[in-house]
Amino acid sequence: MFASFAEIAAAFPWFFPLFAFFVGACVGSFLNVVIYRVPKEESIVTPGSHCGCGQPIKFYDNIPILSWLLLRGRARCCGRPFSFRYPVVELLTGALFVLAWLRFSPAGTFNPGVVACTWVFISCLIAATFIDLDHMIIPDVFTIGLGVVGVLLSFCVPALHGHHVGLFLVDSLRSGVTSIQGLLIGSGLVLWILLISEAILKKEAMGFGDVKFVGAIGAFCGWQGAVFSIFGGALVGTVWFAVSLIWQKIAGKPAPVAPPSETPDGQPAELGFGAHVPFGPMLAIAAALYLLFFRAWVGEWFAEVATIL
Repeated sequence: MFASFAEIAAAFPWFFPLFAFFVGACVGSFLNVVIYRVPKEESIVTPGSHCGCGQPIKFYDNIPILSWLLLRGRARCCGRPFSFRYPVVELLTGALFVLAWLRFSPAGTFNPGVVACTWVFISCLIAATFIDLDHMIIPDVFTIGLGVVGVLLSFCVPALHGHHVGLFLVDSLRSGVTSIQGLLIGSGLVLWILLISEAILKKEAMGFGDVKFVGAIGAFCGWQGAVFSIFGGALVGTVWFAVSLIWQKIAGKPAPVAPPSETPDGQPAELGFGAHVPFGPMLAIAAALYLLFFRAWVGEWFAEVATIL
């Protein structure tokens, strides 16, 4: 018998990453339902998964990733195609869950609270990203709701913000305050950027949903993560926008993964300067990069800046 998770990880180093991927793929399957139904204000619980023809999908045809491959992307009941996005979301969620596991439960350690909180955050980032790509909106459940959940989880899991004094009550309060600071500073900073941009440009620069979304990111990542997401998201968006425009110019058609664009009054438009594009996916990508790869580096950078000032 194994006495600890560390012993299991040492004996079977593939076990926990594989388990994380399995959980992530299953969550990704559920996220496909969320992405489709939440914007329509439909229940994500009932009815169960069903084909476009109305027939319920059998459990053996609803296995994440595998079922899509075995059925070659077509429904067994009527043969209509299933979107390639379904296995992509499942694969993406599984991969990010593995990265979160490796980041927060490296060999010899086990941090179930931090890992679980990170999985919740990643799941919401993915859902918000694809909903924003489809509808140019981020529902309040992934902004206000996610912010509230982030603050509550920060009080319950102080290690989420790196507080390890040893006294749970002290750690809990410090972690909760860090989360609230991140929420307020993140959303406040974006709100000022929005107001100043609109005053200069005389038109809407970004949606208010982005303001709330950055606040939710700050609740999980602290104010440093919120700031990184704002400027990192702008960089991601600039690169994405530029590459898509170059592709469009050379190929004479939109890039396969170009961001959707519309006119200020909400009509579909060709990608170009002056068109509105969703900023939520860029923020989500930057937030995931911060949480999984750059948190320590960004924290050290801000600490050095503070000593200079």
